[in-house]
Amino acid sequence: MIKKKIEEAFNKQINEEIFSFYLYLSMAAWFDSINLKGFAHWMKIQAQEEMFHAMKFYNHILERGGNVGLAEIAGPKTKWESLLNVYEESLAHEGHITGCINDLMDLVIEEKDHAARSLLQWFVDEQVEEEANFSEMVDKLKMVGNHNPLLLMQDKEMGQRQPGPNPFFKTGAEQ
Repeated sequence: MIKKKIEEAFNKQINEEIFSFYLYLSMAAWFDSINLKGFAHWMKIQAQEEMFHAMKFYNHILERGGNVGLAEIAGPKTKWESLLNVYEESLAHEGHITGCINDLMDLVIEEKDHAARSLLQWFVDEQVEEEANFSEMVDKLKMVGNHNPLLLMQDKEMGQRQPGPNPFFKTGAEQ
């Protein structure tokens, strides 16, 4: 059985993860609007990952006898100054999410909830990867600058990203 304090904190994190989905989908839409289809593709896959993260918390709460309480999701920004600005903001956002995950880990350690700690360890590791990916993109975009041929090559590379397995919802057979 999940403790009420942890259930509430995990429900708040569902909201954070769905906002991340909205943010990255909004970034994808901006990329599509300026005809950078590779960057849009990459960001759409990132958005899917964020919904997968939300569902991990959702499923954990339900599996432990808790109640999922979905809250209103704030609307994300819809326009950016540049490609670099998008990825700098994404990196800052992932830093925020890392802070949220770390706070959750502190809570579950304090509450001695080993099942929640196991779930959160996956997220701790995932956030290292997330921040590294966005940091790499910031570095690449700083190197490329406004050199259009290099930006187009980067756009093509971004279009090669493959989605990982993302079972958003458990089917009856998996429950």
